[in-house]
Amino acid sequence: MPVFQLFLVAVIQGITEFLPISSSGHLILLPQLTGMADQGLTIDVAVHVGTLFAVILFFWPDVAKALAGLGRLARGKVDTPGAFLALCLIVATVPVVIAGVLLKMSGLDEALRSVAVIGWTMLIFGIVLYWADQTGPETRAAETWTMRHALIMGLWQVIALIPGTSRSGITITGARRLGYDRASGARLSMLMSIPTIMASGLLLGLDVIEAGDMQMARDGAIAAAFAFVSALAALWLMMRLLRSVSFTPYVIYRCVLGVILLGIAYF
Repeated sequence: MPVFQLFLVAVIQGITEFLPISSSGHLILLPQLTGMADQGLTIDVAVHVGTLFAVILFFWPDVAKALAGLGRLARGKVDTPGAFLALCLIVATVPVVIAGVLLKMSGLDEALRSVAVIGWTMLIFGIVLYWADQTGPETRAAETWTMRHALIMGLWQVIALIPGTSRSGITITGARRLGYDRASGARLSMLMSIPTIMASGLLLGLDVIEAGDMQMARDGAIAAAFAFVSALAALWLMMRLLRSVSFTPYVIYRCVLGVILLGIAYF
């Protein structure tokens, strides 16, 4: 695969995985709107791995705390902040894993990969994000996350299985409705992405192994590196902007793109 296409796919994945504008939607649109060949499962796995390492590095203090707590959780103890954080992340991930497996087994995941679907989800869930961001109270911080709220945000995350919804966008929407401030909502959303990306990467990886497609290792390594750098930049930019800017710029982008896609799909 040409290095330029690897770069393009990786940068799109790296930036859109964490900004509330949908990585899956943009990756599906890339070959459909440009005529480029589909990047394939191997590259999908690689760019997911790149973004995974980026979010782990960016939120390393929280990740280290959860990893330390995972050992205590495995022994049936939830007596430290780290163990409780690990438990909440597991609770938040279970719904999307179950729903993702069921969706894949049903074959509906392929049926949803259309310009029209992405156009509608971009537009609708962009408006929902705006509503939640403008009306949600800012009375909670990430440190006050509860198991109940983890489950609720996990259920919101299930909606992201529809291309164009945005995993980060819909979980931030859920967090804002629950009263978390913007930075805390984004932080919880990013932490939730770690086990979710691991789970989706595992499913994709199993497909790659089953297909016996191991000859793209070099391309995969290049794509992963590009995705890692672009994801770090996107995380830094969003978390910095949230100190003074709302999610409105992302909403405007989603709505404009949604309208354009609907125009392409229906006219």
